[in-house]
Amino acid sequence: MPQSFAAVIAGEVRARRAVLRLTQHDLAQLAGVSERFVRFVEQGKPSVQLDSLVAVLETLGLELKVTARNSQAARAAGPAAENSPGQ
Repeated sequence: MPQSFAAVIAGEVRARRAVLRLTQHDLAQLAGVSERFVRFVEQGKPSVQLDSLVAVLETLGLELKVTARNSQAARAAGPAAENSPGQ
């Protein structure tokens, strides 16, 4: 079973924070978020505030990208989705 999006983000944040030798407290201060928020991200809490998550990722030198993938939903959208900007 594939990992959830929240679990993937959690693992990446934990790993990068460890590489940078930052505590959760350090990361929270640098990113301008609460230590509790950092803990929630690292626990894979599925509902976190996007702007705060982006601040944490940017602080760690990580980025969040949205890319198209071949899925049933994309195929169902038909030609309009294929001609949308950014593709």
